[in-house]
Amino acid sequence: MTYRAHAFALAALVAVACACDSGPAATAPSATPSPAATATPADCLHRTLAGLTTRQRIGQLMFLGLIGNQLGAAERSAIETEAVGSVWYTDFSTAPAASVAAVSAQVQALSTSAAAHVGFLIGANQEGGQIDQFHGPGFTPIPSALQQGTEDPAVLQSQATVWAAQLKAAGINLNLAPVMDTVPAGQDASNAPIGALQREFGHDPATVSTHGLAFIAGMHQSNEVVTLKHFPGLGRVAGNTDFASAVVDRTTTAGDPYLVPFQQGINAGADLVMVSTATYTQIDPQHLAVFSPAIISLLRDQLHFNGVIVSDDLGAAAAVSSIPAGDRAVDFIAAGGDLITVKNANLVAPMTLAIANRMVSDQAFADQVKAAVTRVLQLKIRASLVTCQAA
Repeated sequence: MTYRAHAFALAALVAVACACDSGPAATAPSATPSPAATATPADCLHRTLAGLTTRQRIGQLMFLGLIGNQLGAAERSAIETEAVGSVWYTDFSTAPAASVAAVSAQVQALSTSAAAHVGFLIGANQEGGQIDQFHGPGFTPIPSALQQGTEDPAVLQSQATVWAAQLKAAGINLNLAPVMDTVPAGQDASNAPIGALQREFGHDPATVSTHGLAFIAGMHQSNEVVTLKHFPGLGRVAGNTDFASAVVDRTTTAGDPYLVPFQQGINAGADLVMVSTATYTQIDPQHLAVFSPAIISLLRDQLHFNGVIVSDDLGAAAAVSSIPAGDRAVDFIAAGGDLITVKNANLVAPMTLAIANRMVSDQAFADQVKAAVTRVLQLKIRASLVTCQAA
């Protein structure tokens, strides 16, 4: 079954596999055990959520970077102490796929420390070109998105199916791609985060949409989870939010044609949308996008995205460096976000503590946390990362 078909089946409450089985019949001791009982996704979600402690619920909202692409002492401690539920590889690597798979397996083995029966989303930035994060043995070299944008969409879809299968074989179930930002023609060199790195599929929303959808379809065909980024777009900024503060887009509006690729990707079943850490003065001049209720509302209410909203990095990015770590986490969830990207294991504890403290004093915020955890668990169930026993 393709990922997209699997996702549709979940929405229709098709059963997922269960961990229990029944014993042999009394009259036939040597009989084959009965088939395992099944739980509907809705029942699985309800019982999984109910079984999580507050600490574990908050941990499901953390998306921790693995520095050096290893499960280091700091990352292991954060998972075991703060119940971190998802991780991502942060570095470029020529390691063979088998070595990456070994690290992924080490992470998944810690799921009982985070939340029993709930596996990890394990992510990477496998876009292509200069952002072809894994390019060792077992990984096919991927051309830049700009080059992908010149290919026949059917060919691109077929290629993306192979790339996704290679990620899955390495234990990477979440690709932080495709980039759905549009860079205006002639502006690549002055657009540090996207155009200068040839991360866009093209210079008009139609090309970005067509090839982004082909990339999504191919990834889903191999059951890989995908992420649209960087909403509402980094194609019209100068600075890179990873390295520069006060990155501002003064052009993009709530009805902008450059939002069309994101809308098309959502319509195609994208699993996550990453929100940027730039400021968009035509939409909300007071907040970075990740902390903007207006921009999150645009995504939820105008583009009708009901999946997981993930932040761009709130750990090491220059764009948020002046903001206390706890405030970064709380403000993102309060704005309507779900999954907190953090490239610094030492910030996990202050972030989770700030969320827990706010939950105690603010019931509306506590409800937002529950809703965010629910969306993360729904995604994990759809990705076969949750083991449920039928009642």
